[in-house]
Amino acid sequence: MVKNFIKSALLAAGLELRRHNPAYSAEAQIANVLRRQVIDCVFDVGANVGQFAREVRRLGYAGDIVSFEPLSSAWAELAAASANDARWSVAPRMAIGADDGETRINIAGNSVSSSVLDMLQSHAGAAPESRYTGHEAVRVARLDTVAPDYLTADTRLYLKIDTQGFEAAVLAGAAQTLARTHAVQLELSLTALYAGQARFEAIVATLHAAGFEIWTLWPGFADVASGRLLQIDAIFVRTESQ
Repeated sequence: MVKNFIKSALLAAGLELRRHNPAYSAEAQIANVLRRQVIDCVFDVGANVGQFAREVRRLGYAGDIVSFEPLSSAWAELAAASANDARWSVAPRMAIGADDGETRINIAGNSVSSSVLDMLQSHAGAAPESRYTGHEAVRVARLDTVAPDYLTADTRLYLKIDTQGFEAAVLAGAAQTLARTHAVQLELSLTALYAGQARFEAIVATLHAAGFEIWTLWPGFADVASGRLLQIDAIFVRTESQ
């Protein structure tokens, strides 16, 4: 009775009480893969202001981190956040994509939803604070072009991609890097959220073809009004490393 009362009170306050289960904890799964795969370098593609880098540090990861971020304002915060961590490098401001050159990135009101791609109403309607407020020019580079500056012959790489619909372009420019990668973490969209983005099935097929299989999934972005799940997060692990 007391337990049910507490749960009801928390739900009324917008909170939910659950027993911690490592099998369903995103943080525990990330920490588990980093440890099992003996990862010594994390590429944080679409780092924003360094949320993921700080998370893996909190989870106990002590190896190298290389962050890539295209937004000028976020890049400045990212550089400041990494300043006191000798094993956390921030690459020059750039977007990661399928080709080397220049592009335009749209700036979202919430920063984290910024993308090279145009945002669809399916996203803007579910998260009005993410609507675009401007744009800026930025260099775009293939991961295969810039990765060799940070890797050695023995590096065991974990590739995290958070590029708001631009995942297929990142993977298209990373064939050589993927061949040296032991795990990939990225968002998978269950419906189109950005114009021209590759959805769940296409990204899974690309990673399967590159030698990876799904290790774990957890819920991501949802439409609060309808309850529809729009995105999930996934970790893929190289097949022979499982």
